[in-house]
Amino acid sequence: MKKLLIILALLIAGQTASAQLFSKERIKNNENFDKKRWSWGFFLGFNSYDYKFQYEQDLEDILTETTLGFNVGLISNLRINDHLDLRFEPGLYITQRNLVYDESYFQGLEFNDSDLLREVKATYIHFPLLLKVSTKRLNNFKPFIVGGVSTALNLSSNEKNPDDNSAGEFRSKRNMYFYELGFGVDFYLFWFKFTPSIRGVFAFNDEIVRDVDPNSPWTGNVNRMKTRGIFINFTFQ
Repeated sequence: MKKLLIILALLIAGQTASAQLFSKERIKNNENFDKKRWSWGFFLGFNSYDYKFQYEQDLEDILTETTLGFNVGLISNLRINDHLDLRFEPGLYITQRNLVYDESYFQGLEFNDSDLLREVKATYIHFPLLLKVSTKRLNNFKPFIVGGVSTALNLSSNEKNPDDNSAGEFRSKRNMYFYELGFGVDFYLFWFKFTPSIRGVFAFNDEIVRDVDPNSPWTGNVNRMKTRGIFINFTFQ
């Protein structure tokens, strides 16, 4: 599903861009849209979050099963000049990751099948501050790249829970910090501007909360666990 959405978004963008480039039609929709100092909008989209692990010892990797999540949020855009915009895009991002452990982590210990799986649910309130760098507008579309930093508050965090994995609770931190990179295309339609975009997010800080037992099979071999993810957003301004 994730790959299909990415391919579909690229095909739509490519076909529309091709039509705009080679069509004789030169009438511009919303010709003065980008001359506004401030503009506003909202976005809907999908996400797929993953974890990148660094280990203390060379054991089998902890596998991360990703799921397709949902995004929704608001946009405020400050025009700097014809090619630069500063954007603030607060949003709600809902996702789940399943961690699958190899049996080798439990050598010498009694365990059952449920010990090999940990479900990590997250509901992030995401606050990105982004710089958007655009090309010159071509007919009714304008490609761009975007990058910046963000912070997120995980409402599903159980960081303060006294129970750990020995009681079935895999704990993750509440506050996260990221850098972000992406690209997209602005399409100027008759009534509004529509923008499909793809963005990658990469955490600066370690997210795992370690178990009380330093030799815990779930957290003892993890040096760092960092979130990374892909966003596919559809923006309406």
